[in-house]
Amino acid sequence: MILKKYIAELIGTFWLVFTGCGSAIIAASFPELGIGFVGVSLAFGLSVLTMAYAIGPISGCHLNPAVSMGVVVAGRMSFEEAMKYILFQIIGALLGAGFLYIIVSNNGQIDIESFASNGYGENSPMGFNLIACFIMEFVMTFFFLIVILGATSEKANKKFAGIAIGLALTLIHLVSIPVTNTSVNPARSTSQALFSHLDWPVMQLWLFWLAPILGAILAGFVFKKIENK
Repeated sequence: MILKKYIAELIGTFWLVFTGCGSAIIAASFPELGIGFVGVSLAFGLSVLTMAYAIGPISGCHLNPAVSMGVVVAGRMSFEEAMKYILFQIIGALLGAGFLYIIVSNNGQIDIESFASNGYGENSPMGFNLIACFIMEFVMTFFFLIVILGATSEKANKKFAGIAIGLALTLIHLVSIPVTNTSVNPARSTSQALFSHLDWPVMQLWLFWLAPILGAILAGFVFKKIENK
């Protein structure tokens, strides 16, 4: 029964990477009819919204190491359990990126290159520097966790939690894609960086672990304080 939670996280994270990053790599690059930033933002939001109702009752639908760490700090999960969640999230992300890579690499019209990786400085979509990108990832993950913790609180109507969380991720992407290509999820960043044909995604990966994790930890601490009042 316990293993089911980890398998659910693997499946859910696979779905997030395969559909979210897939929309950025495939659908957004389609000549003239591409879905653009709004379409990619919706794809990521919908990936989480759909999985929230599919696997939420099984694992809580974290799909993100930063979310799991925020939940730990908020007192809703043990650190040991979170580490197991994170392991399966990374495996799911790698599988999602792997299948996406197989599909894309067999089409000569799509140049894999960065493979929708996250970056800062000259690798930021609009050239935002390291500090700006760090702040964006930190702040966006902080508020993402505030939404998640609030929507799943015992005091909240949990039937609508998936909608709130999915819309929050959509909003995050709408703002931050031009800055970092939007991470707020270390598993998503890791999987894309490892399949990229370039060197910089792996070299810059540290930021997309550090900033989201720190933002999530602060959110867990803050929400625990305000929830208990």
